[in-house]
Amino acid sequence: MDECVYLKPGKEIPVLRRHPWVFSGAVAKLPIFEEGEILPICSSKGERLGWGMFNRRSSIIGRMVSFNPSATRDEIIPQAISDAVNFRLKWINGGSTTAYRLVNAEGDGLPGLIIDRYGDYLVMQVHALGIERVRSKVIETLIKLLNPIGIYEKSNSPSRRQEGLKDRLECTYGTVPARVIIQENSLKFSVDFVEGQKTGLFLDQRAMRERIGELAKDRRILNCFSYTGGFSLYALHGGAAFVDSVDISEKAVKGIEENILLNGLGDAKNWANHATDVFGFLKENPLDHDLIILDPPAFAKKKQDLKNACKGYRDLNRLAMQKVKEGALLLTCSCSQHLDEECFIKIIFEAALEAGRSVQILEKQRHGLDHPVSLFHPEGSYLKGLLLRISD
Repeated sequence: MDECVYLKPGKEIPVLRRHPWVFSGAVAKLPIFEEGEILPICSSKGERLGWGMFNRRSSIIGRMVSFNPSATRDEIIPQAISDAVNFRLKWINGGSTTAYRLVNAEGDGLPGLIIDRYGDYLVMQVHALGIERVRSKVIETLIKLLNPIGIYEKSNSPSRRQEGLKDRLECTYGTVPARVIIQENSLKFSVDFVEGQKTGLFLDQRAMRERIGELAKDRRILNCFSYTGGFSLYALHGGAAFVDSVDISEKAVKGIEENILLNGLGDAKNWANHATDVFGFLKENPLDHDLIILDPPAFAKKKQDLKNACKGYRDLNRLAMQKVKEGALLLTCSCSQHLDEECFIKIIFEAALEAGRSVQILEKQRHGLDHPVSLFHPEGSYLKGLLLRISD
C-alpha cells in the first residue's frame, strides 16, 4: 500500500526550500493513516521529498521532521534530539550557566517540541500530535543523553488544543521539586517551573539580560514587566545606582526580592519593587531613569489579536518615550509571534513620532545560541528587541 502524502503540482516548492509547514490546500492525496503519524511526502510526480508528521485536525496538516528522503522513520526524532542536545553541550557553558533551551521546535527540526534544562531537571512542552505519538521515545532519548533526576511536562498551550490534545501538567519521569535554584552567567535564580511563566524562566532573554548588566553601572534602571527580576538582577550585579522593577503580579514581585537576596545584592537597598500596572506606573511617575526596559508578555497570541496588539505596543512605547529624559536608553521588546520585526519597527517609529522624540537604533535583539531559528522558517523568530537612544 502506498503510504506517501502527495502534493499538488507546484506545491512542492516550499518543501524543496525546506520550509517545515505543509498546509492542507497543498495536499493532493493522503494515504490511510492515524492522525499524527510520520509519513513520507512526495511531489505530484512521485519524487520523495522527506518526512512529515500529519494531522488532519490542524490547518498546518503536515510538519516536516526530515528533508532527507532516505532517512529511517523510527530514528528521525531521536537523532534530531541528539543533535540538538549535543550542540548545546558543546557550546553552552554548563559551569556558570545551568539553565538553557535544549530543543527549540522548528529551529531544531522538531516542530511542536520544546525542552528546557534547569540543572538536573528538564521541562518538556509538547504542542503537536505527531510529537505526542512518539512522546515515550522522546523521554527515553532524554534519559539516555542526560540522565536527569526528573522531567516535568508542561504542555498547556492553545496550539496543543488545536491539535486535538488535552493539557498535560505532570512529572513524567523521576521526581521534580516545587522549586529549583539554577545559575545563569553565575547569577542564581529561584525557579518555579510548575507554576511559573513559560517553563519557569524566560530563557530566551539571557543574552539581552547580560547586555543590560554591561550597561548598568552607576545608572538608574527601570525594569517594566519584570516578572521575577531577570533584568533587574543583572543590572544590580552590573553596579546600577538604583533599579525599579514593576510587575502587576504580587507573587512575581516577591520573587524579585528572593532572587536579589539569593545573590547577596540586597544590602545596599538600591532597589524598589512595585506590584502595579505598568501603564499606570509610566503615567504616574517622572521616569528619571537612564535605561528603561519594556519586555511585555505577548500582546498578540492569535492573528486576530494583532490590531489591538499593535495599538498596545504603540501606546506603551509612546508613554515611555514622552517622559524619558534626554539621552536615556530604551530596550523595547515583543515576543508576539504574529508580529514580525518589520511591523514592530514600524510601530516603534509611530510611537516616536507621536511622542515627538528623536530615536536612534543602537542594537537589535540578540538570540542566545540555545534558541536557534531555522533560516528556512523565519516565522520562528518570534522575539524582537530594539535598544534605542531617546533624545529631543
